[in-house]
Order: sequence, then C-alpha cells, then structure tokens
Amino acid sequence: MGTKRTFIEYGDGRMDIEVPAGATVLTWDDLRRDPPAVDPYAATRQALDHPLGMPPLKELARGKKKVVIAFPDRVKGGAQPTAHRRVSIPMIVGDLLAAGVQKKDITLICAVGLHRKNTKAELDWYLGPEIVDEFWPDRLLMHDAHDPEGIVNFGYDEMGNVVEMNRRVAEADLAILIGHVQGNPYGGYSGGYKMAATGLTTWRSIACHHVPETMHRPDFLPVNTTKSRMRHQFDSIGKAMEKAMGHRFFMCDAVLGTDSQQLGVFCGVGELVQEESWKLAEQRTNVYLDIGDKYDVMVFGEPRTFHYGPGMGTNPILMLQAIGSQVTRHFDVFRENGVIICASICDGWFNDAWFPSYRPLYHKLQTICDFAEVGRFAEELANDPELIYKYRYAYAYAPFHACSMVSMGGVALKNTSAIFIVGAREPGYARGMGCIPTDTFSQALKLAEKYVGKNPRILVLPEAFLKVAVHLRKG
Repeated sequence: MGTKRTFIEYGDGRMDIEVPAGATVLTWDDLRRDPPAVDPYAATRQALDHPLGMPPLKELARGKKKVVIAFPDRVKGGAQPTAHRRVSIPMIVGDLLAAGVQKKDITLICAVGLHRKNTKAELDWYLGPEIVDEFWPDRLLMHDAHDPEGIVNFGYDEMGNVVEMNRRVAEADLAILIGHVQGNPYGGYSGGYKMAATGLTTWRSIACHHVPETMHRPDFLPVNTTKSRMRHQFDSIGKAMEKAMGHRFFMCDAVLGTDSQQLGVFCGVGELVQEESWKLAEQRTNVYLDIGDKYDVMVFGEPRTFHYGPGMGTNPILMLQAIGSQVTRHFDVFRENGVIICASICDGWFNDAWFPSYRPLYHKLQTICDFAEVGRFAEELANDPELIYKYRYAYAYAPFHACSMVSMGGVALKNTSAIFIVGAREPGYARGMGCIPTDTFSQALKLAEKYVGKNPRILVLPEAFLKVAVHLRKG
C-alpha cells in the first residue's frame, strides 16, 4: 500500500504530511456545493418588498417612532463590498425613511453577545465607512451584555430559559435583525432566532444552552436543527422576546456560500425565514459522501488566527473548541470513539488582551476531572469586575465566553478515544486539555492504531477553517 502527500494548516503556515494512498483528502474544490449566487441588491430588494408572513418593510414601518437594526459582528459574514450587511443596511434605512421614520430615530446595534466589542476600524472594514460615518457614534452602538442599565429581564420562557435582552431592542417600536444563514455547530445554522438568543442577550441567558447540559446530550450531534435541544432553546428564547416586546422581529437573513456570497435573501417572521432559508442552506452546507464505513481518523490543522480572532489556534481552550466544532459538524461520517489528529502550535499564547478570562479558567480546569463540571466556575468568572471591565471598555471577550467554549471542547473529548496534537511547542497545554501531544504527524498516526486498529479509514481536511464551513453527511 503506497502513500501520498498532502498538507494541513499549522500556525502561520502549513504542515506537510504523508498519509496512506487510500486516505480521503477533501479540499475546498471538493467540498464546494454552492447553488448559483444571486444579485445581492436585487435579491434583497425582492425580499424586503415581499417578506414572509409580514407586510413589506415600507408599510410595516409607517407610524413607528424608534427603530433598531441589529447586525452580526466581525466574526463571520464577509467584508466584501457586496456582503449582506453592507447591501442590506442602506436598503433598510431607505425603506424606513420612505415610511416616515426620522433618521435620528434609527439606531444600529452590533449584536456581539459575549464576543468582544468591535472597534471603529473593524466596523469600517466590514460595514464600510459610508454606513459607519452616517450613524457613528451616537446611533451605531455595541450591545453590552454586562450593562445593568442596558439590559431588561423578561423572566423565563416556556422551556425555563432566562430571557434577558438589550433594552434598546426591547423598547423599539420596530426591531430588525440582519442575519447570516451559514453552517454552525451550535444548532445547525447562524441567523434566525439564534441571532437574538446569542447576540442580544446576557451570559445568564447563554448559560442556559451553551453548557454541557445541552451540548453533551445525544441530540446535539451530528449537528442538526430539528432534533437539537439547543435549536429549540434558541427559538423559544427568541419567541419569548417577541412576546415580551409585543411584536415580531423583522428578520432579513442571507444564505451565504463558501466565500460568504449571497445565495438567497429572505425577510419576514422568524419561523418562515428559518424554514425557507434552511432549505437553500442545506444544499451547500450538507455535503453527502458516498462511503461505506465511517472514518476512524479525522485529520486537520489549526491556523494561529481564525474566526474568533488572533490566538484561536494557540489558546488551548479555543484549540479544543475548534476540534469539538469539527467533531460536531462531521460526526455523521466519523465513527464513535474515533481519533482526531490536529496540528496546532499550542504554545500557550492565550492572547490575554482579547481573551482575558481564558487563562484563569484554564488553570481552574486543572482542578477538576471532567470538563462537564465547568459550570462550577461560571458565577465567579462571569462576575469578576476586572474581566467585566475589559469586556465593556477594552475590546475583550466577556468572561463567560470561555466557559461556553469549554463545553464545545468537551464534545470532542466525550466522542473520541484520543485527540493527538501534532507540533505543540508547549505540550503541557495540550495535556492540560485532555489531549496527547506528539512531535510529528507520523507518530500520531502510528499511535492512533492503538485505538482504532490497523489500516484505519482516514479523512483529511487540509484547510478546515479557511472558508464558510460545511457539514459532512453519510450519503
């Protein structure tokens, strides 16, 4: 049996590896299943004029005094001139003005949730300076999950989830949500009610679903929308917000392709927008493989920087979170208790400026046997005054974000027999996250046989984090 050479991501470059000739190597050329892109301007215009289950925005906005437009942060969605945010916001503002809404009564809110607040330079980058200059600074605001005056508590929804939300959104006469519908390990797709339930709320609400009690259930993986308790929680929280506000969100979601291009745009009420957008999103997100047995070993690498920011591939908690996300996305083609081989610099650079709660939580994790117990640290971490200050005023992730990422890392640990970290420069951090460090890829592949046997079925994903992700399914 021969071998073949390929590569995986590794820090600021790549790692060349040699795998058996029978290994499956899937590049983005192999994974791209995008339906034809639409003209983003024409598609958005059509969706705004013909929303699902609601009057057109120009009619809906008549007589409204205060209007809020909430949009996703820098983490995902693209920054090209025709990106969904850059196309839709000016159109929506134009419709509001045509309906008689005063510009001074329109507020843009970046729905960061527990992510770090975006700088003006970042806003200029992905929104475009024209939009930013029109609303900055008084009417282009960051959601602040730790602002006691800026949050309203609506109690609990029907599932028992905490319902807390941005006060400006809650008190608006019309709340418009701009969303991106793309594959997401947390509940199947971004956008829809997930936008409100994660981007416009607090750690107490997010701690109802981004936790082991939801994420370590059997229905969490493979990633899905119909069976997942997490997805039901998103919907339940979002609908409870609508009930408390006394009106529905007007959603404007774009289904995004591999390069964040628009494949379709859907506006209207949440349930219908989700139903229709998911039909289209399924065509590019779920990639069906014609295989017999599932793969025993899944191989990929992590760059130093990807969607959460610089250091995601070196911060040990985020390193394991990214592995968990791959297990969740591809569990349908990955055998239970298979082996992960992941290349990571893993040098202990937490990027404390962006992720200040991660280092203290890492050390706390060394005091427990099962990461599913991470919740015991949640209150202490989430209420730490210094960490809250850094989130509110120093462009750092909110303190509870680290706990939620540990929960996804736990998905990887609970559904594999071993996780090998190749090329770790500080291997103790890999061990501290329950992984096994090795110097070389060939060493890891040889050791994997102890867990899955000789001649394992191997799946290699050379650029797993380069594009808008897909979900691999067994055809």
